[in-house]
Amino acid sequence: MAPSPLRIAVGIATAGRRDVVRQTIGLLRDQTRLPDLLVACPLTSDKISDSDFPDFPFPVIVTSGPVGLCAQRNAILASAADCDLVVFFDDDFLAEPHYLEHLEKIFQAEPNVAAVTGKLLADDVTGPGLTIEQGLKILESNVQAGSGILERVPGLYGCNMAYRIQYIRDNKLKFDENLPLYGWQEDIDFSLQVAPFGRLVKSDLLMGVHLGVKAGRTSGVRLGYSQIANPVYLSKKGTMSWQHARKLISRNIAANLARSFYPEPWIDRHGRLKGNLLALMDLLRGRASPARILQL
Repeated sequence: MAPSPLRIAVGIATAGRRDVVRQTIGLLRDQTRLPDLLVACPLTSDKISDSDFPDFPFPVIVTSGPVGLCAQRNAILASAADCDLVVFFDDDFLAEPHYLEHLEKIFQAEPNVAAVTGKLLADDVTGPGLTIEQGLKILESNVQAGSGILERVPGLYGCNMAYRIQYIRDNKLKFDENLPLYGWQEDIDFSLQVAPFGRLVKSDLLMGVHLGVKAGRTSGVRLGYSQIANPVYLSKKGTMSWQHARKLISRNIAANLARSFYPEPWIDRHGRLKGNLLALMDLLRGRASPARILQL
């Protein structure tokens, strides 16, 4: 007997990337298995509405929430509560056309899987960023065939991650809005909230390209502060080990310090290093908090 179909919602939070997100959302029409619902959550200033997506072959909801990735993703969860699965795509993520088809089959075949992330054919988040055209060429030239093996992972990568909504709904789970704006490490925090209810896995059947678009990014100083304050906060909360937090913090300080002498044109290394130092000083004073970036 064929497994029952699952209702899949695609959720996309976006900020300051009106032109990019309209294109990436449009490409969802090429999926061999269409979503049952698309929920887009832009900033009010992006001026995106339902009228931007006429004649789509699936329902589209444009909702709004307070400024900040976590708040926007919570607004998406509220709109998708009646679905079986929610898959979060970054607004600059291009999903391989079979992504949703494979996603449904994974959750149908593996009832003990709570959440899954995919394999990136390219990720230019630390580079200058790829164009839509470059990303599409990477997808079109891909000849990789996934093994279908599910690899256990300690946490999911937020540019493409899918969850069983039942666990989120029944346990009233939310993205932590104490991580403001870009919400650095919110994907790890949220996936570890879901981890007690089933396996967190990565599938090489779920392929895509993360363009790493630079428009709409948090300022260098704010991101640098978050690179210190957020891991400390999550360690105290219990969704990140102190060992992993120390590794993240030391790695980012080292990278920002080393690259500050010859910074990449697309990364504000001086700003990040300044943010690192401000956070370290606040730690010594006992007042470091992720929310402090709102004052910087």
